[in-house]
Amino acid sequence: MNQSPFSQSDLDRIGEAVRAAESKTSGEIVPYFVNQSDDYRVARWRGGVALAGIAMVAFLTFHILSKTWLPFGILELSGSLVGAFLLGVILVRAIPSLRRLMLGHALMDHRVSQRASVAFLSEEVFKTRERTGILIFLSFFERRVIVLGDSGINAKVAKADWDGIVHTIVKSMKQGKPAEGLVDAVQQCGVLLQQHGVERGRDDTDELSDALRIG
Repeated sequence: MNQSPFSQSDLDRIGEAVRAAESKTSGEIVPYFVNQSDDYRVARWRGGVALAGIAMVAFLTFHILSKTWLPFGILELSGSLVGAFLLGVILVRAIPSLRRLMLGHALMDHRVSQRASVAFLSEEVFKTRERTGILIFLSFFERRVIVLGDSGINAKVAKADWDGIVHTIVKSMKQGKPAEGLVDAVQQCGVLLQQHGVERGRDDTDELSDALRIG
């Protein structure tokens, strides 16, 4: 996926949802979207090796069962294995679900966590008067969402409290509707912050942009 899945209408709705949520709390919500958190070249290699391995196993199995060699030589066999490898690379590159399978949950979790930390710093989510910045980070390919709160937020809201918001966005991403999920999640975020006493002060100002960042 090379382009943003958000229309201008989506961007407007997300920005409005952030403004509405922040009108009732001192929290500064920063939504951030990336198509994927890494190029994952390793997935292509794994896919190629896996398909070449399957081809080799199929060859040996045929040899053992038939008790004879296939009617071609080593060069032909090598060519077939190279072809299987290249086909595996192509399939993994073309099919997102197969690419995720080759990567595994642990690697994707690690890459998304790293990318979210970079976004937190690059967007200066920490740069608010009361340290009340909150990053809602979406990585579309991995279907992962990470919520990172600054120290003023973490003092009042536990990590587990964000689980419902994460679930809302992940479910929508799986349905191909990240905008709807993000709007709902931002609204939930505003309610959650109010429930945990992250109140808006009389002199509170909008310190961070309300717009969706697209990395």
